[in-house]
Amino acid sequence: MAGGVKPTIRPERLLANLGYGSRKEAARLIRSGAVCLGGQPLTDPAKPIPRPAPGEMMVNGEPLDPLPPLTLILHKPAGYVCSHRDPEGGPDIFDLLPPRFRLRDPRISMAGRLDKESTGMVVLTDDGQLLHRVTSPRRHLPKLYLVEVDRPLRGDEVEIFASGTLVLRGEEDKPLKPAELRPTGERSATVELREGRYHQVRRMFAALGNHVTKLHRQSIGALDLGSLEEGQWRLLEDAERALLDTES
Repeated sequence: MAGGVKPTIRPERLLANLGYGSRKEAARLIRSGAVCLGGQPLTDPAKPIPRPAPGEMMVNGEPLDPLPPLTLILHKPAGYVCSHRDPEGGPDIFDLLPPRFRLRDPRISMAGRLDKESTGMVVLTDDGQLLHRVTSPRRHLPKLYLVEVDRPLRGDEVEIFASGTLVLRGEEDKPLKPAELRPTGERSATVELREGRYHQVRRMFAALGNHVTKLHRQSIGALDLGSLEEGQWRLLEDAERALLDTES
């Protein structure tokens, strides 16, 4: 900001945007003395305050949730859908996050989905520019998958996947871009893709007469899931966000 002036926001609006409730509910929370800034209780929900630094504002004795832009990675378990709501009434990945995250404005979106039975890294962000950079088909951001299949590998998968000529059923005029397959066992391999068609890894093996029994996404760009446990999530630091821009 010009002159070093920090932007301000009404605390009731700030809390509402972070999912703590409606503006009326946020105002009641502030008037109750449950919201502190710099160790001092706030009393006027409509009086603008400077944008708080991390840890500077407390709500019910807990640090305020992170302000936008927010980006996190989640280790998705099998059985969860990548959606804000499962139309069949089952669990979705937002059930693994604090309930308020579902209500944030701007909304948190998924930068690359996994199907219900697949596991591994899902990136969630409210940063529209980052979302575009991760999902844009023009960027060819690599995604690494660990795959187990029902039948032994034939032996020609490496060549076929790398050829750039494999065509998925129903897409006869659109051959796939080259993909890198590395066998890791008789019925297992890693697959690195640089595009993201619907159920692509499963359909690629199906085109060769095999069936994927387990599918796990380990990394996107240079960002790796690491030791993050299944069902757990963590916020990304700026340096880690930058890894999502690394194409190789």
